[in-house]
Amino acid sequence: MGLAPLILSAAAFGASVTTLIGTGAPGYSDTQLNNPYGMAIGPDGALYFCDVDNQRVRRLDLATKKLTTIAGNGQKAYRGDDGPAVDASLSAPHELLFDRGGDLYFAERDNHVVRKVNMKTGVISTVAGTGKAGFSGDGGPGTQAQLNQPHCVLLDRDGTLLICDLMNHRIRRLHLDTGMIETFAGTGEAKPTPDGAPVSGTPFSGPRTLALASNGDLYLALREGNAIYRIDAQTKTLHHLAGTGESGYSGDGGPAMSAKFGGALARLAGPKGLSLGRDNSLYIADTESHAIRKIDLKTGVISTVLGSGEKGDGPEPDPLKCKLNRPHAVLLANGVLYVADSEAHRIRVLQ
Repeated sequence: MGLAPLILSAAAFGASVTTLIGTGAPGYSDTQLNNPYGMAIGPDGALYFCDVDNQRVRRLDLATKKLTTIAGNGQKAYRGDDGPAVDASLSAPHELLFDRGGDLYFAERDNHVVRKVNMKTGVISTVAGTGKAGFSGDGGPGTQAQLNQPHCVLLDRDGTLLICDLMNHRIRRLHLDTGMIETFAGTGEAKPTPDGAPVSGTPFSGPRTLALASNGDLYLALREGNAIYRIDAQTKTLHHLAGTGESGYSGDGGPAMSAKFGGALARLAGPKGLSLGRDNSLYIADTESHAIRKIDLKTGVISTVLGSGEKGDGPEPDPLKCKLNRPHAVLLANGVLYVADSEAHRIRVLQ
């Protein structure tokens, strides 16, 4: 099956895409963004996101559409710890989350750190990384450990913080109660990941982002590996879910993983965002394909839900005719799919 059946399906269900915020031109204003990445819904119901090239973390009130800055002064640097987050300098904030106490954490790629904003006091601090790229510190305090381009942070069920330490080809685990850091997965080698392999001692190629299922399973996108894996929480094994490993945009209507199921080969191109839906679907920001893909986890079938596969900016509202420009993040919340259409400088919503 090609895209035609999917277009009919989208039309039949009345799916539409609209711009939530952003003008299509980069900038920093009440209506402009500059390369939005990771997103999260805060405890207050607002949408928080990393505005990468504005070097800020921002908050969008979904009722009023008012934008405010939570962290970052717009200067690309590493300064400001132990002071107001809005006065601190950041460098390429990528993804963010809220912990159970309501505090905000985000990964800064180019500062090689993970930082925290105490949402009661507004004070920023570093919880992992030294500000210099490298690999060190396992078994010791996170603030004395080196990271190399951390891209993603995720709160695991046990309350620890998982960090996609991308250029170290590892996932690190930060214990928030003790501040200690360790390697959770990855060997540091950018090699293929065998299906069914144990988490311990198995390599990854560019672990970019994670999503957590209600049963504790983790879904992992490999940027350089052009693939999606599931980490089984019970068996601690890795299971290949999508992507042949070759970069491309193909396979819609067929099994996500391989031809051994008798279907189409699904290719991904630098996947960089994941979000799980209650409908047992996994949504993927297939960044270099300029598309948002969906895997039905019951059937294994992959499809495109937004984007034409061509780089561009719209038009809206038809989801499969709306060109995207390197989307980096997806977030399914309250029945709405939020999409950070990064180089179109927009956050779009699919309903």
